[in-house]
Order: sequence, then structure tokens, then C-alpha cells
Amino acid sequence: MNDYAALIPVNVVTGFLGSGKTSILQRLLVAPDLRDTAVLVNEFGEVGLDHHLLEGATESTLLLDNGCVCCAIRGDLQDSLRDLFSRRQRGEIPAFRRVVIETSGLADPVPIAYTVLTEPVIQHHFRLGSVITAVDAVNGARQLESHAESVKQAAVADRLVLTKTDLAEPEATLALENSLRRLNASAPIRRAAEQELSAEELLVEDLFDPAGKQAEVARWLEAGAEAAQSDQHVHAHDPGIVSFSLRYDRPLDWSAFGIWMTMLLNCHGQQVLRIKGLLNVAGVATPVLINGVQHIVHPPVHLAHWPDADRHSRIVFIVDGLARERLEGSLEAFNGLANLPAAAAAL
Repeated sequence: MNDYAALIPVNVVTGFLGSGKTSILQRLLVAPDLRDTAVLVNEFGEVGLDHHLLEGATESTLLLDNGCVCCAIRGDLQDSLRDLFSRRQRGEIPAFRRVVIETSGLADPVPIAYTVLTEPVIQHHFRLGSVITAVDAVNGARQLESHAESVKQAAVADRLVLTKTDLAEPEATLALENSLRRLNASAPIRRAAEQELSAEELLVEDLFDPAGKQAEVARWLEAGAEAAQSDQHVHAHDPGIVSFSLRYDRPLDWSAFGIWMTMLLNCHGQQVLRIKGLLNVAGVATPVLINGVQHIVHPPVHLAHWPDADRHSRIVFIVDGLARERLEGSLEAFNGLANLPAAAAAL
């Protein structure tokens, strides 16, 4: 496989019906860093990019004014990505350095991430970038109450973009933000109507971008601090899906941690929606970063230095129906190299 950081990043822009995904994408695509981007959109959605409606277009590919290539997903995502790369190689479309997939409003983004991370041909050329989820401030609370797809989209996001805050009541917006932080403590929340949306922050900078990995870790820590200060008694829209962070004082044994995570994902991969960690590994001077989506974990990343004076390991979980105490006790047993059969049974 190619060097992971050198692969073409695939970003996913998702969100429930009417959440404003296309408007966000339109704002981001004007950034110079995104001029060499290919945009894949669901063929059933009315996607007005550059004043074109992709649905019903006679061609499946449009060249936008900013130089981006915009294509419909006509069939399976694997086929669309393979075809896109083949046409790039043949010179039939302009070269691109990034792919953005805009999902339909009812889509679960996890299968998209799984495809990019595991399909043999695709993973030779592409890697997963950030997952950006748009949440409607006017209707978001109701959607989280009523639609499992909306909860899943918010739970697996790397960034959350709150739209229509100019139309929502301030108190309702704050309550929605607190609910989202409980659901996904590691994702920074940005307000589209009140803030400039940075293409670098939302789409470019991630753990495998050499210039952006430190900024990404800083966002993890910022989001974790904000979540810790927010109201932890906010009503849970889906009591099964929760986000929590574990801290470990002493360094982690890398072999024991790897065995533990492998067993955890083998046993409960469907319930572990996301896992992100800043690890103090025994014998390693600088932190090791982990980032996983359900059964699949990215290659670990070594930072050049610690982002702050705190040397504790910090691991953020977003899980569905798994108790914090169960994971905490099991990892503690594995890291202590105690009774491993008993520790494994605890999973």
C-alpha cells in the first residue's frame, strides 16, 4: 500500500434532510485549497452546485467554475470511486487531490467510511478524511428524537456544523448544542450562520495532513474541554448512544492495548461507533494517536511533540449500548497484564 498520508483523502459531508449540506459545500468549495476537488453526490438529491441541478443532468460529470469536478453516484460507491480515479489517470477529467462525498439525507455515513477504509482497490489510492455533519438548528432536536439516521450522522462526525441558527431560538440552539456534545464530545461545533466556515478546518486538516495534524489534536482537546463544562444532565435523544472520555495516569503497554482494541472491535465493533485517542505509550517519548470507525482503525499516527503539559492518555468513545465502566475495567486489566482471560471475558 502507498504511504497513507499520501493517499487521496475522501471527505464525507452528511446530515439529515434539509440540514443544508449543499449550502455548506458551496461555501467551502470557493477556498483555494479545494480547487482540485472531485465532488460525488447522491443521484437522488437535487444538488444545486454552480447553478446546475445534478439530478436529471444529461451527463454524470460537470466541471464547476472553480475547477472542481462534480459527479453523480450512479451505482455502487466502490464503482464510482474506481471510475473517477481511472478517468483521472486517463486524463478524461482534471486531476484532483481530494474527493468530497455528499450523502443523501437518510444515509448512514459508516458504510461509506467502511468502503474507503477496506475495499482493496480503493484503499490503494484513497484514504478516509473527515466526516462533516450538518445539523438543522430549527428541526435538529426533533430529528434526533425521531430519526435514528440523524443520531448516527451526528455521532460519527469529526466536525458538526449547526445551520439555521439565525432562524432558531437562542435557548433551543444552546440546548441542541449540549445534546450534540453529549452525543459526540470530540467533534467541534461550528455555527454556519454566524461564523466563517474554514475549508482548512472542516475538510483539509486531519490526522494525516502533515500541516494539520497538530491543529486536529488541538480541536479534540478543545471539544473535550467544552463537553466537560457543558450540562451533563441534558436529556439523551437516544439513551443507547453516548460519548465519554477515559483517562489513564500511567503509560499504556502498546501490545496489551492492541490486543484489547482488537478484541473489543471483534466483539462489539457495531456498537463502537467512533474511538479517538491521544496515548502515552510506554517507551515512546511522544504521543500516539488512534482513530477508528466501528470495526476499522486508521494506522496510528506519531506526533512530534505533546500538545500540552498533560501526559495522561485520553481516549474518547462514542458507543451504542456499551457501559463506560465495562470498557474502563477491561482496559485497566489488559494494561496491567493481569488475568488476561478474565479481562477478555469482561468484554
